[in-house]
Amino acid sequence: MNTPLESWLFWAVLSAGFAALTAIFGKIGVENVGADFATFIRTLVILAAISLILTASGGWQAITSISPRSGLFLVLSGLATGLSWVCYFRALRIGDAARVAPVDKLSVVLVAVFGVIFLGEKLSGPNWLGVALIAGGAVLVAYKG
Repeated sequence: MNTPLESWLFWAVLSAGFAALTAIFGKIGVENVGADFATFIRTLVILAAISLILTASGGWQAITSISPRSGLFLVLSGLATGLSWVCYFRALRIGDAARVAPVDKLSVVLVAVFGVIFLGEKLSGPNWLGVALIAGGAVLVAYKG
């Protein structure tokens, strides 16, 4: 039997909770700080935290153990993450957290579409319905009416 620590759902729910806190804390944090500088501070904190986690868990590994293909895609992922954060903090600086975060979560819809197109993943009818509901829900929450 799997423990919660071995469950993708456990970690995904925690991720959602921390993402929600990111929006709330970020909105408060960018109140009197430039969005790009806020992203820099956030990045420093993440770098320090993951360094501590790697040290505590013994998870450090040699850079040479990473294949060139994996390295390339990790670099691309890092660039995409950085650009996402810059855009996210700029959006938070201008807009309401309750509207910015749901639009940001349209990434769920894009991941589903990209997963099918680029990774060959298969989604069922109910899966696609869920994707459509997420998209519709994000639009409705972001709507200022």
